[in-house]
Amino acid sequence: MNVLYIASSGSSDPTRASIPFHLAVNGSIERGHDVGLVLAGDSTEFLNPALVDAAEGAGLPPLRELFAKAREHAVPVYV
Repeated sequence: MNVLYIASSGSSDPTRASIPFHLAVNGSIERGHDVGLVLAGDSTEFLNPALVDAAEGAGLPPLRELFAKAREHAVPVYV
């Protein structure tokens, strides 16, 4: 199955911003799906590594860990 997740929230709401990444790397990838991520709108702020490092949503892994796992699995990220 091919799944494309669209992230549109930025650093002002780290929980909401982390959800597409969490679903992609801790959900779909673990089930063997082919995954892609789209950064749209405010989520393009995460092209700045300092903002990725600082983003920690409530009840979710830090965004830096989610990005690392996406990189590990060669998940394509579209902007």
